[in-house]
Amino acid sequence: MGPEASSGFTAAELQAQLGGELIGAAPDRRLLRLASLESAGPDDLSFLASSRLRSQAARCRAGLFIVSAALTEALPAAAGRLVVPDPYAAYAAASRWLQARQQAAPVAGLRHPGAVIHPQARVHPLASIGPGAVIEAQAEVGEGALIGAQAFIGAGARIGARTVLHHRVTVYHDCQIGADCIIHAGTVIGADGFGFAPGAQGWAKIAQLGRVVIGNAVEIGANCAIDRGALDDTLIGDGCKLDNLIQVGHNVRIGEHTAIAGCVGIAGSAVIGRRCMIGGGAGILGHLSVCDGAVISAMSLVTRSVTEPGLHTGVFPLMPNAQWERAAATLKQLPAMRQRLRELSAGASAPDTRPDGPSTQGPSATESRD
Repeated sequence: MGPEASSGFTAAELQAQLGGELIGAAPDRRLLRLASLESAGPDDLSFLASSRLRSQAARCRAGLFIVSAALTEALPAAAGRLVVPDPYAAYAAASRWLQARQQAAPVAGLRHPGAVIHPQARVHPLASIGPGAVIEAQAEVGEGALIGAQAFIGAGARIGARTVLHHRVTVYHDCQIGADCIIHAGTVIGADGFGFAPGAQGWAKIAQLGRVVIGNAVEIGANCAIDRGALDDTLIGDGCKLDNLIQVGHNVRIGEHTAIAGCVGIAGSAVIGRRCMIGGGAGILGHLSVCDGAVISAMSLVTRSVTEPGLHTGVFPLMPNAQWERAAATLKQLPAMRQRLRELSAGASAPDTRPDGPSTQGPSATESRD
């Protein structure tokens, strides 16, 4: 089921939010919900953003579609259309609008009596604090921020304006989160990085003295772990989007507007560029860099720095390291070897162009035998 408001919404209200041209539907046409092409009915809103879904859209029974001018002819003839330049962006905006309509807005400045707020904490009067939340000394919570139930904000930490920490989010001491961020339940920001020095008595802990600094408009999914820096800070730039169950090691730097899918692991001191996309389950080794605009396929393992934008894929089976290094070296040579084999094959199969063809006899009778 898609987002819906209890009383629905009209086509005119939707158009006022998204813009675009309303065709084939009355402005007062009432719709109940936003639904997929598979499940939409006559009283629902759906959207078509890809030509690959033309056949699916032709069978859809939605009463109104968000669609581009280039794809309007793929819709059923009787369907209403809200024609916009970018249907997918418009769908995203519609989903946020409908979610806001169906959810009760938090009461600005509400502080649950079960919250524990240190007298030296600085909490804006219009921030909302949920039951069981803990805010320690010198922590700051900005205007309009929403701190969920049982969330923890350590001493000296800073939470920006309008940022939402869902329930049971933990922000360790001195970490900073910018404005308009969303951090989902169970995520831990600022735990110690994995730093130990080997010695005769075992592993000696290295104190992690840096912070985590997160920019504005960042969203981090549920149950992620963003480790604080050992000396320098762990940095996540403006507009980054992180899925669930992601591990970000100490001193990692992630550039603006990079998107990272679930179960990715990024080892310490790796540097990820701006506007990168990293597929689910990928791994990035420590101290490597990934350039701006790189795309890492799901389940790939990045073992060397990525210096060129575009799509990168790599999966190797586990094997003894010496064998793996030889196999990797051979793999890199395969394109050249393939080309060489083609050239050799073409040369072997080429017809003989000599006038009399190749000789199949021994020396001729008239040939000198000296």
